[in-house]
Amino acid sequence: TGSSRKSATNSVLWFTGEDIPFVPNKRFGGVCLGGKIAPIFYNTMEDAGALPIELDVSQMNMGDTIELRPYEGKALKDGKVIAEFEVKSEVLFDEVRAGGRIPLIIGRGLTAKAREALGLAASTLFRLPQVPKGHGKGFTLAQKMVGRACGLPEGQGVLPGTYCEPKMTSVGSQDTTGPMT
Repeated sequence: TGSSRKSATNSVLWFTGEDIPFVPNKRFGGVCLGGKIAPIFYNTMEDAGALPIELDVSQMNMGDTIELRPYEGKALKDGKVIAEFEVKSEVLFDEVRAGGRIPLIIGRGLTAKAREALGLAASTLFRLPQVPKGHGKGFTLAQKMVGRACGLPEGQGVLPGTYCEPKMTSVGSQDTTGPMT
């Protein structure tokens, strides 16, 4: 994730997160509640192992003690439900437990490879993302390219909202201050 978004996330986590062992001035975990959380900030919070939740915050004030029940989808104040919500994906709980999205991806991959090498069945420990329903239309070239990188058959693509881990051999990134890197 970009440095400005990571910096903003780290600023929030400075007050709500926990120290990362042996990494000075960086934190992980914590909770971010908001009526609307910008998608790019939401994703960066996921990367940092935080629990970003969109919910009605109109009954919350500075200094309130809020009891959050993420598995039930409820926020309480003084024992009364003040907001209900749904997490965007059940996988979010695994991301928080792993300390971030990247550690989860690495852990899932290592687990899969170790189980395969040992001749064991695939792990059922991890939550799997829901696959969006098809729209009955074709796929764009970009959707097909990502689909191939994710192991889909030729001609198949990924839909918006699909979770996949593409196999890559190179990465290009556009830096806003210079040429392609």
